[in-house]
Amino acid sequence: MLIDSHVHLDAAEFAADRDEVIDNARAEGVKGFVVPAVERQGFDAVLGLAAARQDVCPALGVHPMYVMGAHDDDLDVLEAHLARGAARAVGEIGLDHFVTDVDPARQLELFVAQLKLARRYDLPVILHLRRAVDPILKQLRRIGVRGGIAHAFNGSRQQAQVFIDLGFRLGFGGAMSFEGSTRIRELARTLPLSSVVLETDAPDIPPAWAQGRRNVPANLARYAALLARLRGISVDEVVDTTGRNVCEVLGGWRPG
Repeated sequence: MLIDSHVHLDAAEFAADRDEVIDNARAEGVKGFVVPAVERQGFDAVLGLAAARQDVCPALGVHPMYVMGAHDDDLDVLEAHLARGAARAVGEIGLDHFVTDVDPARQLELFVAQLKLARRYDLPVILHLRRAVDPILKQLRRIGVRGGIAHAFNGSRQQAQVFIDLGFRLGFGGAMSFEGSTRIRELARTLPLSSVVLETDAPDIPPAWAQGRRNVPANLARYAALLARLRGISVDEVVDTTGRNVCEVLGGWRPG
């Protein structure tokens, strides 16, 4: 089944028409939505979506771009949710070395703490790794977790293989839609399909055909068709395999 492995349905950009956005995606064949929180203030919204909809899989975490507003007790709240089994993954967590106004030391502190929580509760992680692939891999080698998803992967083939060896799937989406994204397209074309998942990151990272507009999960169907064309295989094979990859890495979750 076609599953969006990374979509922020809880975002304010969807407040006015969230149900319509989801219905439109389902009309395009999208059957499941993995929704990662980005800060403590969003935990309840993500969990509420998952409680109301069997096609939503919740993940909870503090995003690296939100760490400056985070408090130490946010981790206590996160752990309380994880301890009661409220989330299928810890995320969106990681490092972002592109931004210049977020303290890298604070990013690392919260990333390491959340990796340790994921290890303690035997949960996969959903990683944000913009310009920080090697520092993230360093911590993953040090603090072993049960794999997860490397969201919006844009590293090298060698780095991709390290993630795969560590039990991760690699997320491809809007960046793949640009003809000039030759390196990302080559990775999407040649990596084992068993290691690939599809994502939109909606409302962010709009595709080439929707620049300047809000990204929506319905675009996932076109991503699947593009990946099939790049690999020279059927859309059905892409849908079946990438959907199965999401379910496997999230501990057997399946959308209702």
